[in-house]
Amino acid sequence: MPPSARTDTSVAAGQRTPAPPSPRTPEFRRQVALLTATGVVGCAAAVAAWLGASSVARWTVIVFAGAIALRLAIRIVRDLLRGHTGIDILALTAIVATLVVGENAAAMVIVIMLTGGEALDEYASHRAKRELTALMTRAPRVAHRAVGSNGADRVDGAPDAEDAGRPENADHGAGSDSTQGSAIVDIPVDTVQPGDVLLVRPSEIVPVDGVLRSASASFDESSLTGESMPVERVTGEPVMSGAVNGTAAILMTATSTAATSQYSQIVDLVREATEGRSPLVRLADRYALPFTVVSYAIAAAAWIASGDAVRFAAVLVVATPCPLLLAAPVAFLGGMSRAAKHGIIVKNGTALELAAHVRTVAFDKTGTLTDGRPTLLRVVTASGTGVAEDEVLAAAAAAEQHSSHVLAASVTQAAVDRGLPLDDVADAEEWATHGVKAAVGRREVVVGKPAFVAETTGAVEELDLSGGELAVYVGIDGRYAGALLLADPPRPDAAQVVGRLRALGIEHVMMLTGDAEPTAQVIARQVGVTDVRPECLPVDKVAAVRNERARPIMMVGDGVNDAPVLAAADIGVAMGARGATAAAQSALAVLLKDRLGLVADLVAIGRRTVAIALQSIWIGIGLSIVLMGVAAFGHLPPLFGALSQEAVDLAAIGNALRALTSARPNSRRRTPSGGDTTVSAKRFTAS
Repeated sequence: MPPSARTDTSVAAGQRTPAPPSPRTPEFRRQVALLTATGVVGCAAAVAAWLGASSVARWTVIVFAGAIALRLAIRIVRDLLRGHTGIDILALTAIVATLVVGENAAAMVIVIMLTGGEALDEYASHRAKRELTALMTRAPRVAHRAVGSNGADRVDGAPDAEDAGRPENADHGAGSDSTQGSAIVDIPVDTVQPGDVLLVRPSEIVPVDGVLRSASASFDESSLTGESMPVERVTGEPVMSGAVNGTAAILMTATSTAATSQYSQIVDLVREATEGRSPLVRLADRYALPFTVVSYAIAAAAWIASGDAVRFAAVLVVATPCPLLLAAPVAFLGGMSRAAKHGIIVKNGTALELAAHVRTVAFDKTGTLTDGRPTLLRVVTASGTGVAEDEVLAAAAAAEQHSSHVLAASVTQAAVDRGLPLDDVADAEEWATHGVKAAVGRREVVVGKPAFVAETTGAVEELDLSGGELAVYVGIDGRYAGALLLADPPRPDAAQVVGRLRALGIEHVMMLTGDAEPTAQVIARQVGVTDVRPECLPVDKVAAVRNERARPIMMVGDGVNDAPVLAAADIGVAMGARGATAAAQSALAVLLKDRLGLVADLVAIGRRTVAIALQSIWIGIGLSIVLMGVAAFGHLPPLFGALSQEAVDLAAIGNALRALTSARPNSRRRTPSGGDTTVSAKRFTAS
């Protein structure tokens, strides 16, 4: 049975994985206990009244409802001291008013409504956060370290986190998966150090990032990447923390600590997401004051006009508790959960609301609009030098081993594919976005952009890149040696994603790239982007984002050099599946799957979530005002008003929970011009 099909045997390193989070949190249990007590008191009062002990029934309700009112008053005072105003004062006034006018049954219904609503809100919120909290509850706490018979528990020269997965370290740590002659010691996962040899048992979660020592293994990475099929790894390949091991025990060499592992970073992102609070929820808070004033005004007018204090109580009953503060948080938590299910970690509600109102989307090119894995087309040697193609490629590949640029890996891989030996590098220095200078064997090699190489060689023979190719220029011992021509075609879905964004109402799509203009223009034409800013340094990208007038602006990138512009944008989106940690930390949203389409999904989810939140707020306000009008004219007694308001609350919260689901097919949206356009769910929703 593949790991992804297992339903009950997935365990954390050293322990069984917790089941999906239960809605029975301590706060939920307290709310249920209070609701149960309310129900018991209500039943006791009803029985006492039926037996003719009306005095006992009345005082039972008065004492219990008074206690709830006192609890509510204390909470209101605490909120006011913190500078928060809310509508709880309406509930307090309604309880007191109904008790004063002798509507004890209505007072009891209000109390049941309050306690039941709080329990429902806690349950709904927990359900909405279920997808987000699942990652944190699975975090491994124990690792199994293999200690050799000679006492050694580390591998000499084990690669660190930065070296793991590089071609030159592809076979590092290879060895037998047997633990014969070794003792297995359980240690806290926080004490694991790079170089430790760890045993991962069947169906356990990989505790830290590492490289595989066993001959082969199968891992379930669905919780990290969303890929449902098991992923096969062989000796020397990187293993991601948080992946679930298959049916056989394996050995791995740790390349990072728990704190710096990828799974820990994802958990940190999730923690940020659960602690965020959306401005729209604060906007809902601001609805409370005018709604309270309107409610009191209607209640007072009804009392004055009729001379009946019961009318005052009846109006306040149907205004309490208003779902303003319930519907918006539930909707936003539902939207964040929906995004997490698609592989999008939204750090806070602010990011989700910004995504809903985005007017401009800016893309990095390499690794974002393109696949980011350029392939070598050919080697062009300098005329009259007599330098062989393989010599140029080998020299460039040796120097590029020390570069973090996305093209460096492609150049090195091309040399490996040709079986070229790479000389030792004694010294290397990289100029960000420009190139690398290195001492390769006995030669001085410079690799990078033409102007950068020309500073050393005096001149270069620039290639025609009108077809959208990429060129890496090479100088050896102060002379121009040649260039490597590579191609990095756009992602297969890039044009479709740009089209989806425009269908969602995005006014402006732009490309910010450090590549030369001919290369950038070719890719832009293929994906449908008309505003291209080529040859941008990181500071140029930041300036372009800050000067954009159509805001909010979303920036999508993946590399270390994108971190500043991701932070400068209103909402930065990092391609976290392969992107740099710095980019993920600077962004407000991180894509855990290597799919560009998730950018459009994020916008769609944000817009749907905000629409549902506002809709839920106005459903509650509208229905409450209608009921207040009916009560003001004496057609809705307090008892029936209380029952009606409960239905209003359930309707608002139930509508807010729609944020957990996809929109229906053929959803209609309003275009910027004001017309209605029917867009299929496949293009509009994040389904």
